Amino acid sequence: MDRLLIKNTPEHVGEKVKICGWVNTRRDHGKLVFIDLRDMSGLAQVVFVPSLEQNIYDLAQKLRSEWVVAIEGIVAKRPEKMINPKIETGTVEIQAENLEVLSVAKTLPFEITDDKEKNEVGEEIRLKYRYLDIRRKKMRENLVWRYKIIDFIRGFLGKENFTEIETPILTKSTPEGARDFIVPSRLQPGNFYALPQSPQQYKQLLMVAGIEKYFQIARCFRDEDPRSDRQAEFTQLDIEMSFADRDGILNLMEKLFTKLVEELFPEKKFTQKPFPRLAYKEVMEKYNSDKPDLRKDKSDPNELAFCFVVDFPMFEWKEQEKRWDAVHHPFTRPTTEDIKEIKENPGKILAFQYDLVLNGYEIGGGSLRTYKPEILEATFEAMGHTKENIKNKFGHLLEAFEYGVPPHGGIASGLDRFVAILMNESSIREVIAFPKTGDNRDLMMDAPSLVEESQLKELRLKIEKKEK
Repeated sequence: MDRLLIKNTPEHVGEKVKICGWVNTRRDHGKLVFIDLRDMSGLAQVVFVPSLEQNIYDLAQKLRSEWVVAIEGIVAKRPEKMINPKIETGTVEIQAENLEVLSVAKTLPFEITDDKEKNEVGEEIRLKYRYLDIRRKKMRENLVWRYKIIDFIRGFLGKENFTEIETPILTKSTPEGARDFIVPSRLQPGNFYALPQSPQQYKQLLMVAGIEKYFQIARCFRDEDPRSDRQAEFTQLDIEMSFADRDGILNLMEKLFTKLVEELFPEKKFTQKPFPRLAYKEVMEKYNSDKPDLRKDKSDPNELAFCFVVDFPMFEWKEQEKRWDAVHHPFTRPTTEDIKEIKENPGKILAFQYDLVLNGYEIGGGSLRTYKPEILEATFEAMGHTKENIKNKFGHLLEAFEYGVPPHGGIASGLDRFVAILMNESSIREVIAFPKTGDNRDLMMDAPSLVEESQLKELRLKIEKKEK
């Protein structure tokens, strides 16, 4: 007999069905044994009666929470007084005829529950046993909604004639604002790959290649100090467009996020539509932040206050390093094409940069890109890079721009952060299947960890022991 998802059992009253899942709870009422069986779709009440074959009834009495079982039985309507309106299958129960224990479970390190009073479990133990934590209804719902959001985005952008393209994970280390994770090369000893902080250069090269409309649900890696809304590895919606101006890109994002919320989260309400577009100088003076929270009622979990912040400075002064650095990244197009001004007065130049802000969090950022090699070189020189260094780090991109490059721009939106806000979670770890701790440890897999000496030897690496 084929398995039936639990949520579909009310459609089969009077029929014999097979359901499989985890024992959520077991209750003994006199000689009757009741269990709530849980699968990915919901809960079903199953009843075992003494008139069953003795071995099946005896086995039912031994069932414990989180055992994995298969049950065959008749779907029966519950008496009117026994209907449970809190669950989707509350009008029926399964009258068991057969029981198979597929797997037993030892006592869990914490209770699988969404009851806030009972669920006072430390985050470290939840992360160590994440495969158990995901069994909680709230965690499962978060991951399912994450999938639905990404699926909607893919469908929307497909209709807008975008092409989804994967870009490499093993790439070149280039200065992009944060520390790179580096990977040693066995075949080229002494050389290293870097994990991408973003697909920035690849998506610009795709514009050179004539793709025109690219997107990717991209994995990105940054070796920086984590926070509740930051992880060493994260997921972003990455978008790049040829022949687009700033308004065209912002209009696309506003249309995407508006439709997504209206179709998937109709209970949410917008503080303001269309999304306000505020100058960086204005929001810093008014809110002392470039991530203003514009909600009218900050205690309302269903209020969404989107806004765009525009007209950022092109450069910022790094006092410790005594040099200018790009506010966004060096590929951002300055609002001037005067090379002398870029080199001599970097502090006065604005950029075609923009951020998307939601409820006081930056959930996206992008810019029009510099596509003229001489302006890109001037930008790097203003940041203190020598011509030799520029050629070494970005020669491949500059050469590509010599073969006909269209004006282009793009934006990247942090999906972890966006999903967390929609699901009313305070930390992005609650919407990531297997996140890391605040100091970048994976407690479940015990990573990072030491490797075998033979592996280091093969890579021609040595570990320097820290002096006491």
